[in-house]
Amino acid sequence: MYAKLETRTFLAMLVGVSLAFVLLMKPFFGPIFWAVAIALIFHPVQNLVAKWLGPRPNVNALVTLTVCMVIVIIPVLLLVTSLIAQGVELYQQIQSGEIRPGEYIDRVNQSFPAIQAFLAQFDINFAEIRDKAVSLFVGGSQFMAKQALGIGQNTFQFFMGLALMVYLAFFLLRDGNQLVELLIRALPLGDERERLLFAKFAEVTRATVKGNLLIAIIQGALGGLIFWILGISGALLWGVVMAIVSLLPAIGAAIVWVPVAIYLAAVGQLVSATVLTIFGVLVIGLADNLLRPVFVGRDTKLPDYIVLLSTLGGIVMFGVNGFVMGPLVAALFMAFWGIFIREFGHEAQTVRHPGTGPMPEDENRSGPVDRKV
Repeated sequence: MYAKLETRTFLAMLVGVSLAFVLLMKPFFGPIFWAVAIALIFHPVQNLVAKWLGPRPNVNALVTLTVCMVIVIIPVLLLVTSLIAQGVELYQQIQSGEIRPGEYIDRVNQSFPAIQAFLAQFDINFAEIRDKAVSLFVGGSQFMAKQALGIGQNTFQFFMGLALMVYLAFFLLRDGNQLVELLIRALPLGDERERLLFAKFAEVTRATVKGNLLIAIIQGALGGLIFWILGISGALLWGVVMAIVSLLPAIGAAIVWVPVAIYLAAVGQLVSATVLTIFGVLVIGLADNLLRPVFVGRDTKLPDYIVLLSTLGGIVMFGVNGFVMGPLVAALFMAFWGIFIREFGHEAQTVRHPGTGPMPEDENRSGPVDRKV
């Protein structure tokens, strides 16, 4: 009894200390998550570097991290800086009256009165939609301005988080295999099952982060390119916006380019509107269907409705990181249940249908067995 009490007390204290540690790490959740993602995504690169330079863990991790910073971190920082600058400029133009979103919507209504008539059939007030669209547009630009102001006021905190992410990524790249083995030894789930779960976690993380983000970047780049070719102002800003909304399946970048195409047609730029529509449908729209099986893989691809719901839920729970963490949690949920069904469901079928004869319960119900008993 005393030994059981000791064991239970130790396990309770272990859970309590672990929860306290998780709460302690909560302020650094974003840098830790992205450090883990970097280590998983660039692990194949590290293996390739190790083949070239030999078993030199520190050097290999440093070279891999340098490659990551050159091709990912630094370009993203430059892109975010340009995006915020254009967002602030857009907000200033709206405040000064240089840009009037309401007039653009009214111009579309004047050119296509059938839209208002169509909405009236469903008792939808066009004026209310107009006001909400203007509020959303102004609110988005105001949000960008606030983010720029917040980054300027919290520059030290921003760069501290960035430095922490890079610092953790280095050690995860260097000691990642040892950490996984340590977790396998510590977790009481069975070594084979734990290795399968960790492999699945790495696979899902790579598919979610690398695949979905690459597809979003490609769609955003295509959208920004066609906007720039057509001479639409703020091409970089709208390209980044299209990259963000491209994470939402079914809707995606069409949220941006469809209203722009309608406006171009309303102001008489029929050629530009036609080019944008054809490019949006045939190039931007099909990019997801063509590239997702290549980058994400058919085995880890989630249904579109699961991606949509998990992305929206992730944004609510985790903020900006929710674009990645929402689908990741959903994919892990399905992966865990898949493993459960495969293992325990197979065991249940084996018990009921062993293939070597009737079950013991069936034998007990048969006549010869009853006589033996």
